[in-house]
Amino acid sequence: MEELKCCVLSCEKPLDQTYWDNQYLANSTGWDLGEVSPPIKHYINTLENKNSRILIPGCGNTHEAVYLLEKGFKNVTVIDIAPTLVDNLKNKFKDNPNINIVLGDFFEHQGEYEFIIEQTFFCALPPTMRQKYVWKMHQLLAQKGKIIGLLFNRAFENGPPFGGSLEEYKLLFNASFHFLKMEVCQDSAMPRTGSELFIELQKNNEVLVNLYPFEGITCSGCKNTVTEKFKQFEGVLNVSMSTSFAEVLLVSKTEIALETLQKEIAYDVKYKIGQKLLKIKKLSS
Repeated sequence: MEELKCCVLSCEKPLDQTYWDNQYLANSTGWDLGEVSPPIKHYINTLENKNSRILIPGCGNTHEAVYLLEKGFKNVTVIDIAPTLVDNLKNKFKDNPNINIVLGDFFEHQGEYEFIIEQTFFCALPPTMRQKYVWKMHQLLAQKGKIIGLLFNRAFENGPPFGGSLEEYKLLFNASFHFLKMEVCQDSAMPRTGSELFIELQKNNEVLVNLYPFEGITCSGCKNTVTEKFKQFEGVLNVSMSTSFAEVLLVSKTEIALETLQKEIAYDVKYKIGQKLLKIKKLSS
């Protein structure tokens, strides 16, 4: 198996539908292992309910879905933003009623799932979107639903893929999910040996996970000051701001009024927090 290589991209270029579609048109898919990753395969082997609703976001060539269907699972949904890829998948699985193939934006997708499989989707997103990822995952999971899969435990000079660390992920997912497992993977595919964490994160049904647009912050020091102020509110369990300072994720036991949040940051006239993001009603298609 080839050494792991992914396309290098200038951060000034958008990781949008055109970008990802071009990767498939050019067959530039160095992230593709060519098979289901061993840790995910082993986890699937432990699942007994073949009717479990399973989602694979940013599915790519979706070797995971192939394996799930071979094992008899009957309710698999895959979603990707690249039209060329999705057309290929629809042709590949045209006679299989047990898989739903969606062309669309994961962040606009609606549904409810017992399991969401994470395999090179998180690392393909710009790091500025990580708070939004947590927010959307929490939305899509059923009660006691789980994210299972792999996250990179290393840094990359350029991306995608974009890396991270155990410490970073613990801060990011804290309170939104119960950490059933987040540990160095012992059975990674050869190109990724020693560079992956296996995760099994269960949705915390006892909290509210809200995402707010934010304006006015231009440095990490100010970001830290604002997040610490929000953490002081009674019932707040975690506050995390995106690396672009444009969104803030707030996990709490009870709803906190927008006016209360805005008042807390009124000491700087530049700081403005907007209405929380809501579920988008339009279904992906």
